[in-house]
Amino acid sequence: MALAGCPDSFLHLPYRIDNVDQTSAHGRRDLVEPGFQEPSNRISLNHQDDDVDLEALVNDMNSSFESLYSTCSMQSETTPLLHNGQLSRSQLQSSGSGALQPMSPRQKVQRSQPVRIMAVRRLQEEEQQFRTSSLPAIPNPFPELCSPASSPVLAPGSLPQGQPASKHDVKVFSEDGTSKVVEILADMTARDLCQLLVYKSHCVDDNSWTLVEHHPHLGLERCLEDHELIVQVESTMGSESKFLFRKNYAKYEFFKNPMNFFPEQMVAWCQQTNGSIPQSQLLQNFLNSSSCPEIQGFLHVKELGRKSWKKLYVCLRRSGLYCSTKGTSKEPRHLQLLADLEDSNIFSLIAGKKLYNAPAEFGFCIKPNRVRNETKELRLLCAEDEQSRTCWMTAFRLLKYGMLLYQSYRIPQQRKAMLPHFSTPVRSVSENSLVAMDFSGQIGRVIENPAEAQSAALEEGHAWRKRSTRMNILGSQSPLHPSTLSTVIHRTQHWFHGRISREESHRIIKQQGLVDGLFLLRDSQSNPKAFVLTLCHHQKIKHFQILPCEDDGQIFFSLDDGNTKFSDLIQLVEFYQLNKGVLPCKLKHHCIRVAL
Repeated sequence: MALAGCPDSFLHLPYRIDNVDQTSAHGRRDLVEPGFQEPSNRISLNHQDDDVDLEALVNDMNSSFESLYSTCSMQSETTPLLHNGQLSRSQLQSSGSGALQPMSPRQKVQRSQPVRIMAVRRLQEEEQQFRTSSLPAIPNPFPELCSPASSPVLAPGSLPQGQPASKHDVKVFSEDGTSKVVEILADMTARDLCQLLVYKSHCVDDNSWTLVEHHPHLGLERCLEDHELIVQVESTMGSESKFLFRKNYAKYEFFKNPMNFFPEQMVAWCQQTNGSIPQSQLLQNFLNSSSCPEIQGFLHVKELGRKSWKKLYVCLRRSGLYCSTKGTSKEPRHLQLLADLEDSNIFSLIAGKKLYNAPAEFGFCIKPNRVRNETKELRLLCAEDEQSRTCWMTAFRLLKYGMLLYQSYRIPQQRKAMLPHFSTPVRSVSENSLVAMDFSGQIGRVIENPAEAQSAALEEGHAWRKRSTRMNILGSQSPLHPSTLSTVIHRTQHWFHGRISREESHRIIKQQGLVDGLFLLRDSQSNPKAFVLTLCHHQKIKHFQILPCEDDGQIFFSLDDGNTKFSDLIQLVEFYQLNKGVLPCKLKHHCIRVAL
């Protein structure tokens, strides 16, 4: 028959059924566990009866368990749990063989009894309290894994809440006047922002992009150092100031060619040593904080609060910029402090003659960081030529930042050394996903050899130009039509700047760094059919006219009066990038303007 209402402990103990079958060897008291109360109105069992009323037995045991529930719950805190709360068969048989006798509470809890959950939780809490009281107070290294109440040291509110990184909106302008608002973090540097803009603008990342701090109302601008924080620099700028995104090839050029940046007559040891610095150890002395190099020479200095300029003998040291009150003397009593290096930055003057009546176009300024829109505290200086101005400004950067500049210079060099040769310069994601293919056979294949891929690209370019000479926009080969493809294809190139003036080309090249090989092409103002190559060499800007010439009914372009002819300006630029020819140096870097 079904054992309705039977507890789980009875179902999982088969020895109870065995004891019921062997009624001849046990009495009535043996069928129930000790501690059960014997009711008077229950069915009595006889030793001689073979049939057992199981339903009556189950009902008897259920009532017995209910009567013991309250007693067991009071003693369950010390109940030993074995095998999921059950005692072994031997313990139960040995205890069940005796007569039913009154037992002490300790003897009662030695049986298999149901245990209350709350009592178990109370036992665990007491055990936890015992453990924590015996251990030293150790800070919890993982507070997020437990509640503060369960930690002996951490209390609610004792840990600082994780503050999310603050974000700022920065507006950056390009050379053509377009702008882009970028959301940056508070710890973003100028290099990080430049790389972000390069990625968003799909430019070539050749580590020459820079961020420019531009003050149009003051006529000042400077290139931010790669390690400078954008938020800190922006806090020192006025409302009319802005950031510009442009190229600067001369940012670390002095590490490559220090001889071109530091003339020998301008560099000397400090006054205590009275010696000259060897050119081989020039940069090491600037980077070494224990050495004392200095830059000396004559500068035009604008007096504070006046419009007049005075020519003084000036020296630049680690402690600051000094001028001599007595000729060229550098004795301490004759030196007067002009500006400090710590809380100042050096800027280039824009239109210094117009704004400040500067004696020359090679002006620069030392601006304290606390100054925003005032011109009274600006220390305005002017050099005799571009080389002298570059020397003063480069020495100021080296003495102020030292090894930080060298580390910023080495980071892209080390990154470039880790990349394969064919993958540099780093381009956008869409361009990097392109691969060179060869379709000369029946099945196309990927060209994995970098040299073979470059050769295939050159051959394809030459074949395309040969086909383009037979085509033009109007479908005619006649030289009378100026709209042939060869005469307009250069307008798609970044190095072509269209109809700009001579002065504008000078300004662009100066802004993007006076390094050897920096160039741009523009339309000629004197000859509508000609073009002009503007090139920088030894920090001087030179111009070369490109004239068209006709041969066998076809138009060519030449720099050397027809000795070397090219079908278009793209071929001309590619040739002089590989060969110096009649130029003072090869074409190395081109001026570029990017729309944000």
